[in-house]
Amino acid sequence: MGVRLKSQSELERMRAAGQIVARVLHELSHMCVPGHRTVDFESRAAELIEQGGAVSLFKDYPHYGTRGAYPASICVSVNEEVVHGIPGTRVVGEGDIVSFDVGVKHEGFCADAAVTVAVGRASPEAMRLIEVTRRTLAIAVETIRPGVLWSAVAGRMERYVREQGFSVVTEFVGHSIGAEMHEELKLPNFVSPELLRRDILLEPGMTLAVEPMVNMGTHRVDVLEDGWTVVTADRKPSAHFEHTVAVVDDGCEILTRLSGQDDQGG
Repeated sequence: MGVRLKSQSELERMRAAGQIVARVLHELSHMCVPGHRTVDFESRAAELIEQGGAVSLFKDYPHYGTRGAYPASICVSVNEEVVHGIPGTRVVGEGDIVSFDVGVKHEGFCADAAVTVAVGRASPEAMRLIEVTRRTLAIAVETIRPGVLWSAVAGRMERYVREQGFSVVTEFVGHSIGAEMHEELKLPNFVSPELLRRDILLEPGMTLAVEPMVNMGTHRVDVLEDGWTVVTADRKPSAHFEHTVAVVDDGCEILTRLSGQDDQGG
C-alpha cells in the first residue's frame, strides 16, 4: 500500500505536535461553560496554536466539492452536529454537548485529536453517549498493536457501540497521518466488505488518527448549507473522540495525550 513508516525522529516531532493539540483541547474543555459563543473557542484555540509555534491543519483546508475552504482553525460541533462545525455566534448552554476537533502542524509533522464535553449538567443519555464514545476510542487503543488487522480494531469498536444501543457514523472515518493530515490509509470505525477486501496489517512506525463518531440515533448524516457542518439525519446528539497514535513494538502510543495528565479520550 506504500504506507510511510515513521522514524524515531519523526515520531518525536509528532509527539511535539501532539502536545500542542492536547493543551488546546485541555483548555477548551475547561472553558466550555454556558454563555460562550463557539467563536470564543476558536479565538482561544488560534491563540494557543500560534503560541505553540504551530499552524492549524484545518484553516483554509480546501473543500472536496464546490464550497469554499474551511474558514476556522478548529471545528466546534454542538449537539446534533457530528463533525466540521464552523465556529460562529451560536451560544452554548446548560445541557449541550460540544465536540472540539483540533489539528496542527509543527516542525513539518501533524497531530489531530478531538474530545466531546458536556456544558454543565447534560442529560443522563447524553452523558452515556459521551462515555460510550470515549470508551470506543479506548478499545481501539487497547487493540492496536503490530500484526493486528484493522478490521479487528474496527470490529471491536462497532460491536461495543451497537451493544450500547448507539450507532457508528459510516460516512466519515479515521486516517493515517504524518507530514500531512491525511496520508494513505482510511480507517473506518466499522467493518465493511471493502475493508475486508483491502484490510490493513498494522506495523511499527504507522501513525494513525483514530476517531470514532457515535450517534444517539441513526447512523445517517446530512450536510448543512454551509457545505461543511455534518449533522445527524434525525437531529439527535452525536459525540466524537480522536487521538493520533503510533503503532510501536509493544502496542500503541498515544501522541496526543497531555503529558502528566489523564488524556481526554483513551
